[in-house]
Amino acid sequence: MLELQDLDLQLDQIAHKRKSLPEHAALAELAKEKAVVDRELVTADTEVSDLRREQKKADSDVDQVRQRKARNQQRMDSGQVTSPRDLENLQHEIGSLDRRILALEDAELEVMEKLEAAEAVQAELQARADAFAGRQSELEATRDAALKELDEQRAGVGDKRATISAELPVELVTMYQKLRERNGGIGAAPLVGKRCMGCRMELAPSDLTKFKAAAADVVLRCEECGRILVRTAESTL
Repeated sequence: MLELQDLDLQLDQIAHKRKSLPEHAALAELAKEKAVVDRELVTADTEVSDLRREQKKADSDVDQVRQRKARNQQRMDSGQVTSPRDLENLQHEIGSLDRRILALEDAELEVMEKLEAAEAVQAELQARADAFAGRQSELEATRDAALKELDEQRAGVGDKRATISAELPVELVTMYQKLRERNGGIGAAPLVGKRCMGCRMELAPSDLTKFKAAAADVVLRCEECGRILVRTAESTL
């Protein structure tokens, strides 16, 4: 019975180790930090995408005005326009187009500067996200290796427990299991001297007298905590 109790404690310890692996906490904290970076990266991606569209439109606007100016300049240079009034209007329009090109180029440059800054932020966030992903993979690999080792230990201890449990009376194992659930995982304890090692209380003289008179196959119970008491060579009986 004490060996069964010892194996159950080993299983409890393994279960606790599985839950309390440092990698669990590290992964949880990493996930929080990564979530913040991922949200910021989505925002940065959106801003870069919007600015690229804006730059493309700015480039197109400048190109259209330049083409219009080039057509007007070609008309003037070709001598197709002979009317002084038409020439004056054409020159005036070319001047207006030059000013428009300058304004558009300034806007285009501003967009390019914003885009360059946004892409730098995006690259920095992507690098952080990649670093988080790499760290996450490392932690998961370490965690999985530790879990595998613990699972192998659990399987080995579980096999031993099954063998020992099968050799004990079913009623005794059932009682022991209920007591374990009720008493913090300890359902059976050795009697050392006059003391129950489950609750650490000394037994009353009357209980010791009763236990001394009990047959070897009688299940002893601590009157203080209710646990099964197992006679040992150190028992004062």
